[in-house]
Amino acid sequence: MLRQLKIENFKAWREVDLAFGKVTGLFGTNSAGKSSLLDLLLLLKQTRNATDRGIVLDFGGPGHMVNLGTFGDVVHRNENNENDGRIRWILEWTLPGTLKILDPTRSQRDPLFAGDSLQTECEVGLRQARLRPNRLAYRFDGVEFRMQPRIDSENQFELVTESGSKDFKFVRNQGRRWALPHPVKSYLFPSQAKTYFQNADFLGDFELKYEKLMDSIYHLGPLREHPRREYHWAGSSPEHVGQRGERVVDAILAATARGETRNFGYRTWRKPFQEMIAYWLRTLGLIREFHVEEIAEGTNLYRAIVRTSSSTATTLLTDVGFGVSQVLPVLVLLYYVPEGSTVLMEQPEIHLHPKVQSGLADVMLNVADARNVQIIVESHSEHLMRRLQRRVAERKASSEDVKLYFVSLQGSQAHLSDLRLNEWGEIENWPENFFGDEMGEIAAITEASLKRKMERSE
Repeated sequence: MLRQLKIENFKAWREVDLAFGKVTGLFGTNSAGKSSLLDLLLLLKQTRNATDRGIVLDFGGPGHMVNLGTFGDVVHRNENNENDGRIRWILEWTLPGTLKILDPTRSQRDPLFAGDSLQTECEVGLRQARLRPNRLAYRFDGVEFRMQPRIDSENQFELVTESGSKDFKFVRNQGRRWALPHPVKSYLFPSQAKTYFQNADFLGDFELKYEKLMDSIYHLGPLREHPRREYHWAGSSPEHVGQRGERVVDAILAATARGETRNFGYRTWRKPFQEMIAYWLRTLGLIREFHVEEIAEGTNLYRAIVRTSSSTATTLLTDVGFGVSQVLPVLVLLYYVPEGSTVLMEQPEIHLHPKVQSGLADVMLNVADARNVQIIVESHSEHLMRRLQRRVAERKASSEDVKLYFVSLQGSQAHLSDLRLNEWGEIENWPENFFGDEMGEIAAITEASLKRKMERSE
């Protein structure tokens, strides 16, 4: 689970320090930089998945999770020269269990390092017109393990450690005094780092934990596909519902075929997967019934069937309000991803009635608690945010678990305001014109109304 993200010189952000909760809401004006925070995480995930180990950052292209262009397009204010053109980030996360590191040079079996959180830092920039990692570090149990350029050569690196109170140093293998090449991608130590030193194999443990973190991140974009009258499914089991929700029915059928069940938390009845989705669609007030069925046995063709009320006949998903098909990928994704995942969602409230937008907040809080799924949502919905505030006030969620931020553009730079949510659900530092000038609108309506009444009386 993500704990903190610090960024320097990425897109509209000169610098930012973002702490995550179980549910994190990013609100603000259009084109202020909200999506850029998610873009950085998706860029790291995309780089992890890249098969070319020579790629420092995989900026993507058509069909990728993100398509960010080139380094010059993402570095802050296009400062892609060798002096200012660098991007730096620090990412900290909680491990699913305690990681223990043993020292192979010692006979004692007590852990040399142990902990349940890990932090990585990377800085990339241009050198001789090519993108290179300038620095790579992992911090664990109060110790930093770092690769940095040698003083006498920018193309050769050294492996160093800052041990703090720990007594640890890397021990060179005899006869292997060569310098190290640069880090691989943006998170891997070169293989030479483990072969040149007797006690550096554990660096691979950090890399593995990082890859598992990236694998646990899922994303749903702001634009979802239109529903179809029929869906073809041949038994595939997708990793997620797709960037646009295009595989939502595949995910439903795969979970159903596996007999998966879900519940609302500790000591509550478990429901079949489809029944859980139908429950929330009904609770949100969208439809009465929902299920996916095969058109005819053996055809591998399926259709999504809904009933809008107890007095109406069943119909296809394509024949009811558009909002149902748009919220369906949101619900399915939250219940389909493995427990302990992190879900990034952009504008899940699109095409939804304000009441349903409020209800989405309850879905997120329940999933975060019952399934230990972390949710980071970029939204413009005042109703979603108000419901989160209300649940904190009602003690159904804590102000520590719900983190709210306001993103604004100040000149050419994005600015992040931490909306301090107290135990009563109140925002203590409400930004000016957060959701527009509400009082100004009320005053203008009142003034116009009085003016018209006076004109009529005359």
